Amino acid sequence: MDTSNLPPTRKGRIYEIHAIGLREFAGLRRDDQKLDPFELARYAKLLVAAFEQIEPFLTAETKAHLIGEGKNSWSGGATSQTLPDGRKIIILNPTHGKNRQNATLMEEICHVFLGHKPSRLAIESKTKDGKVIARDYNAEIEEQAYAVGAAALVPFSALRRFVESGKTSRGISRHFEVSNQLVEYRIKVSRMWGQYLTIQGEKPFGKRQD
Repeated sequence: MDTSNLPPTRKGRIYEIHAIGLREFAGLRRDDQKLDPFELARYAKLLVAAFEQIEPFLTAETKAHLIGEGKNSWSGGATSQTLPDGRKIIILNPTHGKNRQNATLMEEICHVFLGHKPSRLAIESKTKDGKVIARDYNAEIEEQAYAVGAAALVPFSALRRFVESGKTSRGISRHFEVSNQLVEYRIKVSRMWGQYLTIQGEKPFGKRQD
């Protein structure tokens, strides 16, 4: 493999190789092609269910919390039990936009493809500010799933080319249909943030390539 098209850090290269494999599995041939997690989900035996489909099983209080006061506390999740055909149900936060849902679903897909043992969240205790501490949360595998998913959505080689050509993070996010925050995360972990800021600063006002 041509390492010149891989990130400069060891961890970044490992994540990128996994991400390249996912993109190849999805049948993408160019590094600037958009990856559709909803299409890939079926290969990971994940059934993405609309929030409306689970509403009948929720109490009014629970529903109000999930899409109201607590809407910023969750992005999505998978059921611990599988359906008779082996699929797991995935529920995405309906208050989040499509771009953010793409990243959430991609993270769940990566858990499957990377062979991660599903986390079983249980309330162990709460911090002074009320934050729940989960007993079986594994930060390492969560980081790996998110990082690989982000790399699959925004490949390093295409990202570097876009950054060097002067494309803004918002322009890149529109191209790949992901959030601006995810693109900036990818630029930073790929050690291109300083370069990105320099290039953007050198460009005349009003002439940025979006």
